[in-house]
Amino acid sequence: MPQSTLHYWLEGGERRGRSYKPVLRAESRSGRSVTWAEFVEAGLLREYRRTHGVPMVELRAFIDLLREKFDVPYPLADRRPYVAGRKLVLEAQAVAGLDPDYCLVAVVGDQLLLTPPSAAFVERVTWDGDVAAGWRPASDPQSPVRILPDVRFGKPSVKGISTEVVWEQDDAGLDVEEIAGMYQLDVPDVRWALAYELSQRANASRAA
Repeated sequence: MPQSTLHYWLEGGERRGRSYKPVLRAESRSGRSVTWAEFVEAGLLREYRRTHGVPMVELRAFIDLLREKFDVPYPLADRRPYVAGRKLVLEAQAVAGLDPDYCLVAVVGDQLLLTPPSAAFVERVTWDGDVAAGWRPASDPQSPVRILPDVRFGKPSVKGISTEVVWEQDDAGLDVEEIAGMYQLDVPDVRWALAYELSQRANASRAA
């Protein structure tokens, strides 16, 4: 996502003469560092903003309510709202005036179920209890590519091997079997890593 967008979500700012609070943080703070939980929440917000165009004023109010109800600084990076706390999420959606198209949970029959966007988000996260411990950056659920905060400094990797390194070896002329042998990966792992890197480069080219 554009650096300016992420900065606005993290720090807030002034637009059209009005001051706005941060979205991903309770309060703004100086510095360029981003916490792991902020990174995970940004992934969900990016999907809603880019794909669905949900108004940010609604999301900001909704997230503030979730912070209060669950007493956690980053409620969207916590598993409880999606599992045991769906009733509280439903209440927060109503109070914030969140459009039904952008809700995290919905009433289906007599049950509270995750909506497709929030279900897809939950499936992309590797959970350690209620904490988000990893993230699948690729949309394909079969992809083994993961972003883990304590592996390769948070760079996308497959079984601990950076996808960027795999791409560099391919770019140098090695075939997938050679790369797999070099890093003790399976051939499908190498192909997934290359597919991910190719998609990232294609997206960067379109954005340029």
